[in-house]
Amino acid sequence: MRHWSMRILLKFVIDCDPDAAWRALHSPRAVAELYGPLLDLEPLVPSGLPTSWSPGDDVPVQLAAFGMVPMGRQLIHASERVVDEPAGRVRIFRDSGIPLTGPLSSLDVWDHQMAVSPAPDEPGKTLWRDRLVFAGPTAAILWPVLWSAWQWREARVKALAPTWAHDPEPDDVDGE
Repeated sequence: MRHWSMRILLKFVIDCDPDAAWRALHSPRAVAELYGPLLDLEPLVPSGLPTSWSPGDDVPVQLAAFGMVPMGRQLIHASERVVDEPAGRVRIFRDSGIPLTGPLSSLDVWDHQMAVSPAPDEPGKTLWRDRLVFAGPTAAILWPVLWSAWQWREARVKALAPTWAHDPEPDDVDGE
């Protein structure tokens, strides 16, 4: 039986600087907000979610739709890398964990990479690239559901990005 490999790619500009976007990618709280209120993410380890994802983290979580309908367990495995491109530095956060139970557990590949870099010709903004590659016997059937979820993610990233700024801009720059 052939297993299909599927991809979902997003590329858009968000209203925060790349450092704020990078911090948000490392924040389990910010990541959980991206899926809210559709999907809740609860840790399955007594220590809870880390304050910030670190390379090498392996964190099992329980997913629930609307906080009530169990959607399965997922292992989040965090890694990161930096690529210097002609247009500037690109920082890439990767979750290469795997669905453990639930509807997505039929997938045997889960590779979610999110890249942030300065937006070309838009100072203070970030170019966000989101790539999900998944494969398994049900990948083709799950593609429309995951594609829809990623459209929701894009809307949520755009809506939440302005709140990720570390330091609020002063109201009065001239001191008047």
